[in-house]
Amino acid sequence: MNIPILSSLILLPAIGAFFIFFVKSNNKKYQSSKYVALFISLANFLLSLYLWFIFDNTVSEFQFVENRKWIAGFVNYKVGVDGISILFIILTTFITPLCIISVNSTIENRLKDFLIAILLMETLMIGVFCSLDLLVFYLFFEGGLIPMFLIIGIWGGERRVYSAFKFFLYTLLGSVLMLVAIISIYWMTGTTDVEKLYVIGIDTKYQNLLWLAFFTSFAVKTPMWPVHTWLPDAHVEAPTAGSVLLAAILLKMAGYGFIRFSLGLFPIASEYFIPLIYFLSLVAIIYTSLVALMQDDMKKLIAYSSVAHMGFVTLGIFTMTQQGIEGSIFQMISHGLVSAALFLCVGVIYDRMHTRLISQYGGIVSIMPKYAILLMIFTLGAIGLPGTSGFIGEFLILMGTFKKNFLVATIASLGVILAAAYMLWLYKRVVFGKLINDNLKKMVDLKKYEILILWSLAIPTILFGFYPEPLINTIEVSVSNLIEMYNLNVEIYLGKNN
Repeated sequence: MNIPILSSLILLPAIGAFFIFFVKSNNKKYQSSKYVALFISLANFLLSLYLWFIFDNTVSEFQFVENRKWIAGFVNYKVGVDGISILFIILTTFITPLCIISVNSTIENRLKDFLIAILLMETLMIGVFCSLDLLVFYLFFEGGLIPMFLIIGIWGGERRVYSAFKFFLYTLLGSVLMLVAIISIYWMTGTTDVEKLYVIGIDTKYQNLLWLAFFTSFAVKTPMWPVHTWLPDAHVEAPTAGSVLLAAILLKMAGYGFIRFSLGLFPIASEYFIPLIYFLSLVAIIYTSLVALMQDDMKKLIAYSSVAHMGFVTLGIFTMTQQGIEGSIFQMISHGLVSAALFLCVGVIYDRMHTRLISQYGGIVSIMPKYAILLMIFTLGAIGLPGTSGFIGEFLILMGTFKKNFLVATIASLGVILAAAYMLWLYKRVVFGKLINDNLKKMVDLKKYEILILWSLAIPTILFGFYPEPLINTIEVSVSNLIEMYNLNVEIYLGKNN
C-alpha cells in the first residue's frame, strides 16, 4: 500500500490535539473542542476497522510495515502489525471516543487540555502496539506516562498529586532497567529492529538478565503483585475517563510486551522463569481477590479485580500453549471492554451522588432500572459467565494451564469463585435491598449519551461471548508462529546442553 496507514493511525489523534489547541472554547460552551476530539477519534476508529478488514490473517508475517531512517546508523522508525497487535489497536481506537463522549460538564477545569491529553494518549498507545523497533517501542511506552500523569494530577480527586506521582515513579523506575537492556541489546547485536532480532537471537548467557530488565517494567505496568499498589490509588483519584484508559488500554501494553518481547526475544529465559510467573500470577489472582472483598470504595474494588484478571493473563501467556496465549489475548480484549464499562458505571452514579462508598447505595434498581440491567451485564462479564466475553478468555487460559500444570490451574480456578463473590456482593449492595438513603430518590436513570456508551460496550461483551471467531481467527496464525519459534529455540538450546 502507498498510504502509510499505521503512521496515519498514530498521528491522526496528535493532529486532532493540535487543532483543539486553537479551538475557541470556554467553561460553559465547551462543545466545539469536544466535537473536534470526537470526530478525530471516530475517524481513527473507522480507519482501524478498515485496517482489520484488509488484514490477511492467514499469514504470520508483520503487515503494512513502514521502515524509515530516524537516527542515522542507530534507530529506524519501524512500525507494523500482526494478528496479535491489530486487536489492541482496534481496542484503543474503540475506547477513546467513548471516553470523549463520557466527558461531561463535571470536567470544567481546562477542558481543552483534558481532551488534548486523551488524544495524545491515543497516539502513544497505538504507537506501542505498532512498534517494531525496541527504542521506538520504549519511547511510546514511556511517553504515555506524561498525559496520564497530567490527567490524574490535574483532574483527579483530593489526593490526586500523591497518586499521580506514585503512578509516575513506580512505572518510570520500573522502565529504567528496560532502557539499559535495550542499549545492551544494541551493543551485542548491532540493531534494535525486532524482526532482525527474532532471526539473530539473543545470546543465551545474557537472556536471564535481559529478561529480568524487561520484566521489571512489564510487571509494574501489568501490574503484578507486589508492585501493584499504585493502581488502586491511581484509579480512585483519576477522573472517569482516565480510569477507563488506564484499565482498558494501559494495563494491556505490558501484557502485549510480555508476548512480543519476553517470549519472542528471550525464550530460554522465559522457560527458566515460568515458575516465578506462575507463583506471582497465583498470588495476584487469590490475594487481590480477597482484598477486593474487603473494599468499601467501588473504584478500589474494581481496581483490585483488574489486578486479579491480569494475573490470569500472565498465567496464560507463560503456559506457552495455543489455548493459553489465545485466551490471554482474548481476556485482555474482554477486560478492556468490561473494566471500561464498570468504571463508567461507577462514574454515572458518582456524578449524581458524589460518593463511591458502597454503603451509601442500595435499592437503586427501583429508580434506575436501565442502569441496573447494564451493570448486571458487565458484572457477569467480569465474573466470566458463559455467554460473555470474559468466559471465553478464562476458559482458554485454564485449558492451557491444565495442560502444563494441574495444581497451578486448580488454584487459579479458585479466582473464578472469588470473582463471583466480590462482584455479586458489590451488585447486591448497590442495586438490591431497601432504598434507605433518601438522597438516592433524587437520582435519574441513564441519560441518552450514557446509554449509548454503555450499550456500545455491552454489545461486543455479549457478541464475543457467543461468537469469538472474529478475534480467534485474527490471532491464531500469529500465536502459532510465536509458539513454534519459542519451542524451536528451547529445543535447540536443550539439544546443545545435552
